[in-house]
Amino acid sequence: MAVERLVVVGGDAAGMSAASQARRLRSPAELEIVAFERGHFTSYSACGIPYWVGGRVAERDDLIARTPEEHRARDIDLRTRTEVVELDLPGSRVRARDLDTGSESWTEYDKLVLATGARPVRPRLPGIGAHGVHGIQTLDDGQRLMDTLHRAEGRRAVVVGAGYIGVEMAEALVGRGFEVTVLHRGEQPMATLDPDMGGLVHSAMNRMGIRTVSRAEVTKVLTDEEGRARAVATSAGEEYEADVVVLGIGVEPRTALARAAGLPLGPSGGILTDLSMRVRGHGNIWSGGDCVEVLDLVAGRTRHIPLGTHANKHGQVIGSGVGGGYATFPGVVGTAVSKVCDLEIARTGLRERDALEAGLRFVTATITSTNTAGYYPGAAEMTVKMLAERRTGRLLGVQIVGGAGAAKRVDIAAVALTAGMTVDRMVSLDLGYAPPFSPVWDPILVAARKAVAAVHSAGV
Repeated sequence: MAVERLVVVGGDAAGMSAASQARRLRSPAELEIVAFERGHFTSYSACGIPYWVGGRVAERDDLIARTPEEHRARDIDLRTRTEVVELDLPGSRVRARDLDTGSESWTEYDKLVLATGARPVRPRLPGIGAHGVHGIQTLDDGQRLMDTLHRAEGRRAVVVGAGYIGVEMAEALVGRGFEVTVLHRGEQPMATLDPDMGGLVHSAMNRMGIRTVSRAEVTKVLTDEEGRARAVATSAGEEYEADVVVLGIGVEPRTALARAAGLPLGPSGGILTDLSMRVRGHGNIWSGGDCVEVLDLVAGRTRHIPLGTHANKHGQVIGSGVGGGYATFPGVVGTAVSKVCDLEIARTGLRERDALEAGLRFVTATITSTNTAGYYPGAAEMTVKMLAERRTGRLLGVQIVGGAGAAKRVDIAAVALTAGMTVDRMVSLDLGYAPPFSPVWDPILVAARKAVAAVHSAGV
């Protein structure tokens, strides 16, 4: 029997999970695996980078789950510092460039996995490419930032953007002893939340000593005589001094290769796949991780949701398919958690504007409670916002902002969303209770009760 060749483009979560799963199912005598990775590192936790930068994780290599050498020891021909620059679909081959030598070569494949990830959004502004300006997506990005922090003569940092990356990097820089200013275009930080919940994040960040400036349109990065960033300017004529600038504007799928090859892309620019993570219309090409769009089970449409949890699951599904097995990835409900200093932030499902865009009629309920029984020492406040479909009471989304123990409560809502539960049904959930963990009525259930009342009051 002829040996097949699997080519994997991208050596992080989705790509190497796929390669490893395929290797478990098929021996080297059956399947040769060649993987290309443009960076130095493989199989690492990009989500952990802010905690390494902030000093909570001691060493960079603590974030690495499996090194290139460990993959090679499992009969995976992993080629780091090698970037795939062209896909030849009719010829079933890829052209790769050695980033150290510049040499190029073609590699043929029988099966192809595209796991090219995402890249930080970098607006086209004067000075955006200056030394000291960093986007954070890969471990190589994190290392470059750490190098800058160690060289910085001052202790002033500006973070541009206030999404997950922005607020986590703000916390990391505070942990490094920097004076941090966060500039963002929106009404409130954390655009993944509704503005009323984002306002809670804004107030908390200011209390923590993080200067947060809303409606700030960045126009350029000012540089010194040596070409290093020294300040960030806004359209309001303000200048914010900076010894380091971190871009936390978000990421976009890295799909230039797929686009050039004519592969199908969705509204967000991510690659479109079927439930088995095969690229639509291509039986021998799979794709997963931050470069794809996935089905939003609540809104019923595809979205780009770049998370390591999804990427690892995609890789397992892809590896099973490549290896002759069967698995599917049915979709997501959009669950994410984060923190900035002592404040925990969580969301799942739809925000108000998501529900409006999906054409849904809905009600909202917002409550404030505590993470433990109110009398228990150390009880911390949390706010829960819940969206429910107006006529049916179907749960549509939950947002939580609060102290310790707040964020992971969102998992209750994520399960309820996946199961298609109504808020009325949620009220009867048998959740764990003891004073150190929850009030008698858990905040999620209190919000559900209020949502039930809002549904009944709204009528049809």
